[in-house]
Amino acid sequence: MKLGFMTAAFPDLALDEVADWASSEGFEMLEVACWPSSGGEKRRYAGVCHIDVENLDTDAIRATLDRTGLEISSLAYYPNNLHPDPAAQEEANTHLRRVVDAAQALDVPIVGTFVGRDKDRSISENVDRFRTVWPPLVEYAGERGVKIAIENCPMIFSYDEWPGGNNLAYSPAIWDELFSIVPSENFGLNLDPSHLVWLQIDYERVVRDYASRIVHVHAKDLEIDRDGLYRHGTLSGGIGWQVPRLPGLGEVRWDRFLAALYAAGYDYVISIEHEDRRFEATEELVKRGFLIARDVLRPYLH
Repeated sequence: MKLGFMTAAFPDLALDEVADWASSEGFEMLEVACWPSSGGEKRRYAGVCHIDVENLDTDAIRATLDRTGLEISSLAYYPNNLHPDPAAQEEANTHLRRVVDAAQALDVPIVGTFVGRDKDRSISENVDRFRTVWPPLVEYAGERGVKIAIENCPMIFSYDEWPGGNNLAYSPAIWDELFSIVPSENFGLNLDPSHLVWLQIDYERVVRDYASRIVHVHAKDLEIDRDGLYRHGTLSGGIGWQVPRLPGLGEVRWDRFLAALYAAGYDYVISIEHEDRRFEATEELVKRGFLIARDVLRPYLH
């Protein structure tokens, strides 16, 4: 396995600056943020553009990779692809196709994204919408030799995302439905164990049961604020008690999770996703956070 990270935590640095630092600190792969260069999403760790897919400069990107010895594990664009506003949904779907085109041009095998969701509608209603929207998106990627990796985050961190969250694909029962609708081999999971912790879903069993569908892995940890859980309860959807942390600072057993990945035959990237508020006030704190995570994970990666 190779160690990498998601570049969205460095919104003020250019790709070559991120790559130079990553290479100097022993990272091997980058999951590169590809939101529209014109801006858009304002939530934390979104809206970052390290590769402008609308004005793609493949020569410059390849030169950066050649100079640093890094590889791109995936191109990252995580919008709401099932947005209840038809115009916003079409905008997200259109840019996702552009990201797929860029992945093909750069010989990057994977694009990471969200399925999306209308937070005010039921799971079954959203599955019906998925049935219409997603098969052509996956087909588009497949025709270009690109895999779509959907992350399992429910996207419910605040009450403007309540009650259902902005991403449908968070549990095994839902994955089974989505994979039955889109059985294509180029449609799989970007598995993040942190979300499974607060959902009380066994992440080792997930690895065993969905081994053939895991195409990319996020390394993010999670701390459960027990006082917040006491005050808000589980029906809050995690609001007030799920606390994103860096690997090693939360409740994921990384030895057990990685052991399960090895047993399942997974042999690609472990991509650190930095969303830890305690290490984000300055660029130096962000870097420190990535190095803490690196030192936790590196002993297990060979």
